[in-house]
Amino acid sequence: MKTKYQNLFEPIKIGKLEIKNRFVMAPMGPGGLCDADGTFNERGVEYYVERAKGGTGLIMTGVTMVENDIEKCNLPSMPCPTLNPLNFINTGKKMTERIHAYGAKIFLQLSGGFGRVSIPSIVGRTAVAPSPIPHRWLQDVTCRELTVEEIKTYVKKFAESALIAKKAGFDGIEIHAVHEGYLLDQFAISFFNNRTDEYGGSLRNRLRFAIEIVQAIKEACGQDYPVSLRYSIKSFIKDWKEGGLPGEEFIEKGRDIEEGIEAAKILEEAGYDAFNGDVGSYDSWYWSHPPMYQEKGLYLPYNEILKKVLKVPVITAGRMEDPDLASEAIAQGKTDMIALGRPLLADSEIPNKIMMDKYDKVRPCLSCQEGCMGRLQNYASISCAVNPACGREAEYGLDPARKVKNVMIIGGGVAGLEAARVAAIRGHKVTLFEKGERLGGNVIPGGAPDFKEDDIALANWYTNELKDLNVEVRYNTEVTKEMVKDFNADEVIVATGSKPRKLTIPGADRVYTAEEVLLGKKDAGRSTIIIGGGLVGCETALWLVDQGKKVTIVELQEDILKVGGPLCHANEDMLKDLVKFKKIDLKVNTSVASASEDGFILKSGDKEEVIDADSAIIAIGYTSEKSLYDEIKFEIPNVHLLGDANQVSNIMYAIWNAYEVARNI
Repeated sequence: MKTKYQNLFEPIKIGKLEIKNRFVMAPMGPGGLCDADGTFNERGVEYYVERAKGGTGLIMTGVTMVENDIEKCNLPSMPCPTLNPLNFINTGKKMTERIHAYGAKIFLQLSGGFGRVSIPSIVGRTAVAPSPIPHRWLQDVTCRELTVEEIKTYVKKFAESALIAKKAGFDGIEIHAVHEGYLLDQFAISFFNNRTDEYGGSLRNRLRFAIEIVQAIKEACGQDYPVSLRYSIKSFIKDWKEGGLPGEEFIEKGRDIEEGIEAAKILEEAGYDAFNGDVGSYDSWYWSHPPMYQEKGLYLPYNEILKKVLKVPVITAGRMEDPDLASEAIAQGKTDMIALGRPLLADSEIPNKIMMDKYDKVRPCLSCQEGCMGRLQNYASISCAVNPACGREAEYGLDPARKVKNVMIIGGGVAGLEAARVAAIRGHKVTLFEKGERLGGNVIPGGAPDFKEDDIALANWYTNELKDLNVEVRYNTEVTKEMVKDFNADEVIVATGSKPRKLTIPGADRVYTAEEVLLGKKDAGRSTIIIGGGLVGCETALWLVDQGKKVTIVELQEDILKVGGPLCHANEDMLKDLVKFKKIDLKVNTSVASASEDGFILKSGDKEEVIDADSAIIAIGYTSEKSLYDEIKFEIPNVHLLGDANQVSNIMYAIWNAYEVARNI
């Protein structure tokens, strides 16, 4: 281990509880990890134990409900100790005992519920809040105001849940949350809380709910039982359902920093033993769940403020897996502990690999949110785009092959790379053919913008993994039908990817694909129109406008990001807001008719408009390249078609499908 990383492995105390190092598994929604009686299932046990095994000092579970009557959730969606306390203790004990075997500690994160941000697929149209306010997702729903009696019930249920957790071997509790605009946060923020009783009005009154919770837990479990708080010092709420971007000037409607400091002091005084800090809200979801468009370490400037006013430890997440960034943040007094959420989904061994000076072996998190937040949002289950076994560690791991086979893989995009990696781990002899001089396929142009650097890191990780696994890679080799026949493989995987769709514009000769521009093969000039407002088009537009170019997006649909996806809300919202904030001209319901002398003629209905531009960039999607497969599919046995060659999709499905096929060869 490098000397400068030693501070990441120094022990620290939360209250009187010692944690072996500074790494925390950040709390993430536990979709798919519990049963209908509110207890952790075997998947949940394996999921958390895997991260303890990987070297994390403190595990924070995802959201755990304290009751299921006031805000009734469809089960199983989240755990709930009070539904079946005996079985919760039974399954919880199995998990905590195994986690303790690795010297790790675990806190159960208890939640006051969603309130106005309730996810319809889990809660339906039921919505409670401190006051009658608009729902975040459902346009026609106004939230019902909680009664004082219901608030008292919540407080009682928090204490009951904490005591059950203590019996199950959990080392402490985290309260969710005076953060992100959940129910407790709605009480704390005057924008949402219009009450005139003891739970509304002054800041201390608005914090009364959160104060009573920690006091009730301490009374039930003992003053030394540690309680952490998930906390946001700033909300970034511009208006209802509108967030403020980095660098944007706006009037904060939620909690601003000055009030955030005052609230933190009050809550520390009330008995909270640590603050797990971030910024953001459901109205500015891309702060709480940062996409790749956010800076790494984005919460550090805010948690540094907390560090200066609090005596208890401060925990910081927010794209913090880089050990240089993490160790410097601790050394400079910006935080006490480093929380890793999505990175630990991608690679559960990050702390161990840093300790062994093997950070280059860490599988990168892309901040794509496809397998984690995206799947939670759409399917109420958590996993990871680059780690298909995440959330199903025991049942979906890799076993050695019973018979060693000669495997031929054609194509070095992520599907081919994942298939090669998995087949080689299982003991097969693998040869991969790539027609270019570099592995990565469409990830290479897609990773050209600086905010997509982790895509390039993934391609590099695969390259190194295949080298370590002794996979033979033959570069600059275009495979023919005859070559496949001559190779005489036991299994052939065709992962030849996809090609950008092209478009002819009458009279135009400065028309390029997004790939050509991203790879630096073509110069877009000082101004350009991008035809296609999907993910590639929008990200290319951001990249070019940051270079000082004038960019217009031309989209045939009524809005951008309509085709493909679904993207996680945080990614989609931020991308749309950035397009607007960076003044990228957006023409929807519009097509390009032809070239003009100085640019292009756009058509929208009966109207025509001339746009001055040096070039047009085509970003209208991809078509599968499977001509080789079509040639050999009836002549070669055991041929598999994977990735974009099978169906154009995203990185997650390319990796997942390759993993599925290769683990069964």
